[in-house]
Amino acid sequence: MDAPLSPSSSPSSPSSSLTTVAVVGLGTMGTGIAEVLARAGREVIGIDISEAATAQAVASLEASTARAVRREHLTEQQRADLLARFRTFTDLQAAADADLVIEVAPESYEIKQQIFRALDDIVRPGTVLATGTNALSVTRLAADSARPERVLGLHFFNPAPAMKLVEVVSSVLTAPTAVAAVTDLAIELGKEPVAVGDRPGFVADGLLFGYLNQAAAMYEAKYASREDIDAAMKLGCGLPMGPLALLDLIGIDTARTVLDAMYAESHDRLHAPAPILKQLSEAGLTGRKAGRGFYSYEEPGSSVVVRDALTPLADALAAPLRTVRSVGVAGSGTMASGIAEVFAKAGYQVVLAARSEEKAQKAKARIGKSLQRSVDKGRMTAEAAETALALITPAGSYDAFADVDLALEAVAEDLEIKQQLFAAFDKICKPGAILATTTSSLPVVACARATSRPQDVIGMHFFNPAPAMKLVEVVRTVLTSDDVHATVRDLTLTVRKHPVDCGDRAGFIVNALLFPYLNNAVKMVQEHYASLDDIDAAMKLGGGYPMGPFELLDVVGLDVSLAIEKVLHREFRDPGLAPAPLLEHLVAAGCLGRKTGRGFREYARR
Repeated sequence: MDAPLSPSSSPSSPSSSLTTVAVVGLGTMGTGIAEVLARAGREVIGIDISEAATAQAVASLEASTARAVRREHLTEQQRADLLARFRTFTDLQAAADADLVIEVAPESYEIKQQIFRALDDIVRPGTVLATGTNALSVTRLAADSARPERVLGLHFFNPAPAMKLVEVVSSVLTAPTAVAAVTDLAIELGKEPVAVGDRPGFVADGLLFGYLNQAAAMYEAKYASREDIDAAMKLGCGLPMGPLALLDLIGIDTARTVLDAMYAESHDRLHAPAPILKQLSEAGLTGRKAGRGFYSYEEPGSSVVVRDALTPLADALAAPLRTVRSVGVAGSGTMASGIAEVFAKAGYQVVLAARSEEKAQKAKARIGKSLQRSVDKGRMTAEAAETALALITPAGSYDAFADVDLALEAVAEDLEIKQQLFAAFDKICKPGAILATTTSSLPVVACARATSRPQDVIGMHFFNPAPAMKLVEVVRTVLTSDDVHATVRDLTLTVRKHPVDCGDRAGFIVNALLFPYLNNAVKMVQEHYASLDDIDAAMKLGGGYPMGPFELLDVVGLDVSLAIEKVLHREFRDPGLAPAPLLEHLVAAGCLGRKTGRGFREYARR
């Protein structure tokens, strides 16, 4: 990280009482924390039993600060002063004069307890002792110390110079003065501290690792490919990395350790490490650091993914394609309008049918406004917008679908309504027409069974808003024919979307991974473990999420979220998927999120 020094990280005169800090363990995280401290004017004592590790830490800081000088973020004098503030040692005795010791040793009680016991005899009585653990009990480590009131958790995120979040973890033994001192330090470092209690994973990892574990289990079950799982979560949720790539970055062995600790406390099956994590760990396939994990890498430590036996072949369509020139879209809401716009912009003839001519005309008018916004923003020409709009024919009856090559419904998420619609498609649409549903949670095969041609039925789950969102989940049932599947994948690419394949089970990829994470966030608030604001901040700053879970729940709608949670619970019968009672109570009270002016938060009425 070679950002310019900000006012909060000025090396002039730290106001915190914690001016000399020892960092014990100079791996990637420890070195990153040492850099953050040195940049903020602290005297930093780096300690590691390995001389190679101390040399590597110095080299890393020299390289980082040299880049900062080249980019004019530091002067040569500032760089020299910064490097002079970082001294390295291989003996814990070097921590004798530290105001704060941050331990970043491997995730092992035995190793960490040895360090804390040794520090008891070395540091001054007022020195604060912090552990950087994200999986082990801070209380257990504190209880083993001669000064438990001075022990707390200080959980930075990797890479420490770039990531803003720091979780400040108190045990029942921690003195408020120690918490206050460390919180002030975090703020002076330019970080955003979040206060949390002591339980494995704390807030960010507590939510993140359950999600990662489910993604690993989904891959292990061969439900979807590693590439499709990762693409789905990046494109469907706006995440910076897919879950399997992130597991490789974190370290599969580290993830397994964190999940073991979480499961030991929660006994929630969602936290029981997926067997594949054990298999990969014990085979030494621990991710990027080993050169191979879920993916294969150019070399150990590299971020460059290389082809291996599991890499899918490009454009490997095994079946002939059906011809699709015209598309019928059933519905008049936002999703139907958005999908019609996508196909029209790609040059397809579109019939937009609703329950009345008036509704269909209003939907077309909505598309016209959307296209005009694109013109105003310079994303398309006025001529292209006019051409696209002219390709859309509104209709007040589904009889207009008689000649379409693809009939796609985007009506209410109600199975009975969808089945009635598919029965109508079956009678109206010509032989060989593909029949598709945009459902996000209902069984596609139930729609297929309402027809006499289930082999022609498939799921095409677009994401809202359809013109902007790149992802389409292509949901194949056990009855879908190969040529229908191949055609829909090809069609999705033609309209400039990214198809991911998945089977016909509740939630498909995205919702099956997203909503348990949201539900677990609600449980954290319900149990008074952390506040809405702290949880949202933790996931945005520590997990790279574009929105915190409660922001997202209020946008999606609490009633919609509850319905999806119920479907997942009913499908998988896992107690951990049962909707949080707090979510049920808010829905019962009519607090459905932004659309009602109140959900987890209150909003100004429009």
